Order: sequence, then C-alpha cells, then structure tokens
Amino acid sequence: MAAGAAMGALVASGPAYLYGKAQGRQQAAVAALEASMKAIQKREDIDHEVDRADLIDICIELGGLPERCQLELRRLDPSAKAE
Repeated sequence: MAAGAAMGALVASGPAYLYGKAQGRQQAAVAALEASMKAIQKREDIDHEVDRADLIDICIELGGLPERCQLELRRLDPSAKAE
C-alpha cells in the first residue's frame, strides 16, 4: 500500500515538475531579453554621446593628450606646415 502511494505521488508530481521547469525556462528567456534591451539602450545612449562629441573630445576620452589630439585632428602638425 505504501509503495502504491509513493508511486502515485511520484506520478502526480511529474507534470508539476515539468510545468515548473517550463516556467523557469520562460523566466530565463524573459530575463535575457530584458538584459539585451538594456544593453541596446545603453549602446544607443553612448552612440548619441559620441555623435554630439567633438573629435578632439573623443581623442582625449580614449587617452590621447589634448595638445597631441589638437595637432593631429586639426592638421596643425609642425611637419605639415613646412611642406
């Protein structure tokens, strides 16, 4: 009798387990989609900042020295003036 009850409980819990597993997959997919949307929004924000930025500002932001960025980007390199 106890074995029958255990078997019945196991059979009854199978669909509940599968339903829970499917719900977990769906929640994981939704979380991944939300993360993708946040990444896309952040990338768009960065793109807008870069579009508004001056080339010299971008050069400095990437680690360039202000004087060097101005010389190279404004084509005021001393060697170019001599030519």
